[in-house]
Amino acid sequence: MQTEVRKLPKKTVFIITFMVILAIAIFSGLSFLKKAKLTEVLQTIGHSDIKDLTVINKLSVEDTQTRYKSTVFKVMFFDNTLNKTCIGFIHKEKNSHYTKDIDCK
Repeated sequence: MQTEVRKLPKKTVFIITFMVILAIAIFSGLSFLKKAKLTEVLQTIGHSDIKDLTVINKLSVEDTQTRYKSTVFKVMFFDNTLNKTCIGFIHKEKNSHYTKDIDCK
């Protein structure tokens, strides 16, 4: 008993390849934009000279009293001014107001 192996049509291979490349490009673009936005936010809240920014986690949280939903980013970066590695949270509140809870060691 022999099984017949049929090749995929070239058009199908092209479409699959295009979709994979497009997905990787979109993911990379969104990651870059998120890092750029958080770099800008960190500059406004006191960490102007940073490098190696890593967004560890993004959480959607809700205040139990006001029922307002907001976003918390867990970030890690190296602050060139302090010459220390910093890790902590950036909280995006109403009207794009940001607060920080960052520890540098």
